[in-house]
Parts: sequence; C-alpha cells; structure tokens
Amino acid sequence: MSSISFIGLGGMAHAIASRAVTGGRSVELIGRDPAKAKGLAAELGAGATAGTFGTVPVGDLVVLAVPYTGAVPVVARYGEALAGKVIIDISNTFNANATGLLTPEGTSGAQEIAKAAPASAHVVKAFNTVFGHVLVQERPLDVFFAGDDAVAKASVSAFIETLGLRPLDVGGLEMARWLEGVGPLLMGLARNGAGTFDVALSVDFPG
Repeated sequence: MSSISFIGLGGMAHAIASRAVTGGRSVELIGRDPAKAKGLAAELGAGATAGTFGTVPVGDLVVLAVPYTGAVPVVARYGEALAGKVIIDISNTFNANATGLLTPEGTSGAQEIAKAAPASAHVVKAFNTVFGHVLVQERPLDVFFAGDDAVAKASVSAFIETLGLRPLDVGGLEMARWLEGVGPLLMGLARNGAGTFDVALSVDFPG
C-alpha cells in the first residue's frame, strides 16, 4: 500500500487524503481539472502528487470520490485502466432532500459501480457514513465497509486503520445498500435529534 489514488477532488477526497498524508502514505490526486489537482496536491504537501485523469492510477487502492450520479460514467470511462484495482466507493445515493435513495430496490450504488468496473477490480463500500468536515477533525471514528472480496476488504481495513480510524466490516457488497441508507438517517439525525452536523455514528461493545 505504497500509494493511494483519488479520483475526484472534493471535500471527502481532501479529508481522506489529508489523513493519509498525515499517516505517512503517498497519495495521487486525479481530477478533470489538472490545475485543481495540482493545487490540492500542493496544499497537502510532501507525499501528494497530481495524476492525469483517465490514465492508469498509481495506487492499488483507488478512492472513487465523485458524486454517485457521475460515478458509473467515470468508472466506465476508465475501463481497463482500473483492472486489478481495489475501488473504494465513498458515494452516497440519497435524493435531493435526503429522504430516500436514488437506486432501485435490490441494488446499491456500489453494486452498480461494480458492474461497470473491470472483472478483475474489486469494489468496497466505505466512508459514506462519515461527514467530511468531521473526518478532518482527526478524531477517532468508526468507518463501516462492505465488499465481496476478502483480500480487497483486508486492504481497505488496513488503510482505514492507517488513518487513525476503526474499520468495521458489515459483510458482502449487498450490504452497501444499507450503508447507503445510513446517509438519509445521518442527515435526519443532524437536522433533528442532534441539531448539528458535527456528529458521527459509532459502535459500542459493552463489557
């Protein structure tokens, strides 16, 4: 796990990449806007470089940090450039008012991304249950993840740990729909019971 590649330059990419650099990892930042990629790499400092959109990512782990509506087209655009990679899907699939999911029953955003990816790539759902602005606070947090390939999940779990976070495996990729369902739940909690978006979900193990 010498390098982690990020496709997408938004807030979540910045948050995860920042923690990765702090943890001593090298990161490659990739976006359609080369100037923005170079700017983010310069902001993160040593260990961060800008890559070229559409070419083979440097990292074996590729964080797909784009909105779900653009995720499948981006993966299709990359095609075999993602062969053999572990693709970490961090997208949320909730609708405009965060009361439901865009994906039909029986599937998830992560599963649709997996269909578009090369057969030798493995998709793991992770990070979508953590707000980006909470992630950059460098607090210990729980990160739930799901995937079908044991080796890919082990790699993602190890990566999460290097960020100072606790990985919690929830099962196969079919569980991604329920992780994506946490998005509306978390938004509802922030707007109502918590009264703040400075909130995170965690698991307690009594005893």
